[in-house]
Amino acid sequence: MLAAMLLATLYAFSAHAATAGPGAWSGQQTWAADTVNGGSLTGYFYWPASQPTTPNGKRALVLVLHGCQQTATGDVVDNANGGGFNWKTIADQYGAVILAPNATGNVYSNHCWDYANTAPSRTSGHVGVLLDLVNRFVGNAQYAIDPNQVYVAGLSSGGGMTMVLGCIAPDMFAGVGINAGPPPGTTTAQIGFVPSGYTATTAANQCKSWAGTNAGKFTTQIAGAVWGTSDYTVAQAYGPLDTAAFRQIYGGTFTRGTAVSITGGGTNTPYTDSNGKVRTHEITVSGMAHAWPAGTGGDNTNYVDASHINYPVFLMDYWVKNNLRAGAGPVQPGTPPTGLAVTGTTQTSISLSWNPVTNASGYNIYRNGTQVGSSTSTSYTDPGLIAGTSYSYAVTEIDPASGESARSTAIAATTQSSFTCTATTASNYAHVVAGRAHDSGGIAYANGSNQSMGLDNVFYTNTLAQTAAGYYVVGSCP
Repeated sequence: MLAAMLLATLYAFSAHAATAGPGAWSGQQTWAADTVNGGSLTGYFYWPASQPTTPNGKRALVLVLHGCQQTATGDVVDNANGGGFNWKTIADQYGAVILAPNATGNVYSNHCWDYANTAPSRTSGHVGVLLDLVNRFVGNAQYAIDPNQVYVAGLSSGGGMTMVLGCIAPDMFAGVGINAGPPPGTTTAQIGFVPSGYTATTAANQCKSWAGTNAGKFTTQIAGAVWGTSDYTVAQAYGPLDTAAFRQIYGGTFTRGTAVSITGGGTNTPYTDSNGKVRTHEITVSGMAHAWPAGTGGDNTNYVDASHINYPVFLMDYWVKNNLRAGAGPVQPGTPPTGLAVTGTTQTSISLSWNPVTNASGYNIYRNGTQVGSSTSTSYTDPGLIAGTSYSYAVTEIDPASGESARSTAIAATTQSSFTCTATTASNYAHVVAGRAHDSGGIAYANGSNQSMGLDNVFYTNTLAQTAAGYYVVGSCP
């Protein structure tokens, strides 16, 4: 008991040893000179007053990259009210430092990041100044950054640059979050369509070649992508292509998980490796156009969307929970329940059961990461749910002596649908005209699922099944 108390005390001290920051965005900073694009890298950083809440009690660092026709000043930070991309709140929750730089020069004549550079360098150009920026903060002891918890995320050209950085510097970035980002090897003229013959393998090969001798670091990197179903600026097909490329880069076999709903119209599909570790995520956001999904609290202007999912909240949770580099803190006491299973569903409820844990006085039930109930038995029915919606569940054990355990392995469950599926067979052109599909670069894609249907003309015919409101899949009703 004494040893456990000492361990808890030491952990508490380490978790609160980081220097508190001002809890506000900095004024505009000037960092390294960009001899390729001109000028010096400028931007802002957020240093929270809160302490780190990551498992090892150390600070994380997130590099956030704006898109074309945006700036860190007016869009990522937005000094008018601090909303912007909406990183402040989640930074406070996790005690993470956020970096928001402005793209140097005027690349592609729209203040873009140079994601389409065919020969990026770790020491020059946009990649060079961004890596220098990260190293400045990681190397400065006052920020107490854990080098194993450095992440990058961005929109559009910033999303493309996010993938470039994850490829060229896997030794620095433990996780990447790509928002509508074209992959390596594509040009600025190809943002709206996937070039003929370009595949995930094309992107993976380019990525690995840039990593060079650091390619071994891919074994502990995680990645993800998000895109809107109404994004007609950057091809929606790039999202799943980006993550498929990373899975090829990471190597081994992967299992596609059950899609789970995210508040705000998002659907996340996780992929786990052969060790059961979640390595990539794919999020589609129903009805969102080309924009950064900031969620409530962001600014709904200039390619920033405040009406759908909160991607910063999802990303920080995803990165922190699935980080493969940062050592964990003390093991949580108790025994996580096993055998969690779905025993029944209705349109508004999901019933669960699990194996009993010796000496347990009760169990807590978590839905999508939030506790929704408790039970003294090994079963629970969660009421008041939405029809045709997927949820993620986990259960903890309450031990009278040691308290609440860690959570069980999560499972996904879907309520029964109130929607009656219908199928329509027509030409791709007719599907697009009727609003069942959309055109991107002359190719028809099913709305919702974004499945490719072939050329958008009257000579190609497909059957589309509407399995939910605004959601179509190629084929007949299940």
